[in-house]
Amino acid sequence: MYNSRISGLFLEIADMLALDEKDRRFEVLAYRKAAQTIDDLPGDVAEIYRKSGLPGLMELPGVGKSIAGAIKEYIETGRMAKYDELKKRYPIDFRNLTKIQGMGAKRAYKLYRTIGVKSVEDLKAAVERHRIRSISGFGEKSEAEIAKGISQFESGKGRMLIGTALPEAEAIVRKLEASGLAGRIVIGGSTRRMKETVGDLDILVTAERSGPVMDFVKKLDETERVIGSGPTKTTVLLKAGLTCDIRVVNDKSFGAALQYFTGNKDHNVRLREIAIRKNYKLNEYGLFDGKGRNIAGRTEESVYKKLGMDLMPPEMRENRGEIDLALSHKLPKLVEADDIKGDLHVHTSHSDGQNTILEMAKAAQERGMEYIGISDHSKSERVANGMDDRQFSKHLDELERLDSKAEGIRILKSSEIDILKDGSLDLSDKTMDRMDYRLASVHMNLNMTREEMTKRIIKAFETGYVDVWGHPTDRIIGIRPPINADLDRIFEAARENNVAVEIDSLPDRLDLNDENIIKARSYGLKFAIDTDSHSTSGFMMLRYGIGTARRGWLTKADVINTKSYGQLTRYFKR
Repeated sequence: MYNSRISGLFLEIADMLALDEKDRRFEVLAYRKAAQTIDDLPGDVAEIYRKSGLPGLMELPGVGKSIAGAIKEYIETGRMAKYDELKKRYPIDFRNLTKIQGMGAKRAYKLYRTIGVKSVEDLKAAVERHRIRSISGFGEKSEAEIAKGISQFESGKGRMLIGTALPEAEAIVRKLEASGLAGRIVIGGSTRRMKETVGDLDILVTAERSGPVMDFVKKLDETERVIGSGPTKTTVLLKAGLTCDIRVVNDKSFGAALQYFTGNKDHNVRLREIAIRKNYKLNEYGLFDGKGRNIAGRTEESVYKKLGMDLMPPEMRENRGEIDLALSHKLPKLVEADDIKGDLHVHTSHSDGQNTILEMAKAAQERGMEYIGISDHSKSERVANGMDDRQFSKHLDELERLDSKAEGIRILKSSEIDILKDGSLDLSDKTMDRMDYRLASVHMNLNMTREEMTKRIIKAFETGYVDVWGHPTDRIIGIRPPINADLDRIFEAARENNVAVEIDSLPDRLDLNDENIIKARSYGLKFAIDTDSHSTSGFMMLRYGIGTARRGWLTKADVINTKSYGQLTRYFKR
């Protein structure tokens, strides 16, 4: 897919344009909006261009003639003149440097001008030699923060967000399906388990002849180069930066292979131990009895059933107790996409979103939602055009007016309210009283001590005005670590104050993560699976939040936005 590559180039272009001495803020904003639109697309932007040309590209939100031309140029040539021109002026790896906590484009440029930093490697060397602390505007504290950020960045190196990896895998699957060369085609590995980051892709297929499948994969647009190829397996490096294994499997063994290449190592080890106790042998080719006869393997279900278990969802296969539940036939029925009735975390052009209230409502309705919660930012989020009480008064009037006129969907009044440093909330009681519910998040002062941060969040809950705790740990995967807080104490306070916990579906957040979801559920908490959408295409991200919720073993009953509109409003009025 071209999406991640083009959106990455647009973000770098925006960073470089922002450094210009001229005021180019509107051009910067245009490229950032286009990057977000393309990153959120469910399919490949190249397919849109091939089917509908420039007019098709220009129908995308935030994509005008100039940006559409740049997309066309990259698809056809693999280059983008605007990017190349700016790169001559700014030979800096903005894409990776700006992923490091404490580093923005302007800081990266300052370090380039003062000490020649162009890359993460240069930055790491400068930190190790303590060259940054002496530069105006940095100091020892900044240097320490950057050092911590580099460590965080390196820990995630070589892995890709599920939000990038899954669409890459799906694009290959679609092309294999269209080719007619393969029968069954399924994505395996950590991608199928919806793990938040992916090290490589596994795609399993059945085919009468493996050779044509392997040749087809080698020639895909997505393929950068072939790493290795044989009669049943080909490994390629994708242009997106991820390796992909394509395996051709015998139909009789397909289920066993899919099981083997889905469960994590510990899950599979436990299964093999159970098989051995039954005098069986389990591997990727099937389940065999003591005489070497294949007794199961065509389907995953047949393998688990022969071992005395119910078939468990792929997201659960992490050896966290799911095998014991499957043996005792007590697996939970996990929440599904069709269970979600609405989205409670949505931004519009009233703060930092791209689309109007009605545009967002219509897009949500088209995805089958019954209601949408408009939760634009409060005033402390200045960079997100947050609104004060006076502005919110008019905004809430507008939401009430539009809700009365909207057909087929209800519009709920809310806000993503900042939890301030002292634990107070960013809007007046009078303003919050007018809302259907309140979503509260921490955005600033993230480096507080564990005790300070814990007390800050608990104090906010104790105001009685927090209904949903937004992106709770405030992490950005591979860029910013979670806040330092005592989650056990906070979960207790959430239970006492009827605060639901959000699962933010943005692929670089997925916050709460699966492990903390399991912990929060043990406190009896409820959850909201939201998209944090800033554009109409953002609703596509919901599947990543659902995948994370399923990894945390959540059922429909655990999630408040599986309720109907009437049930939800009654829930918030408790």
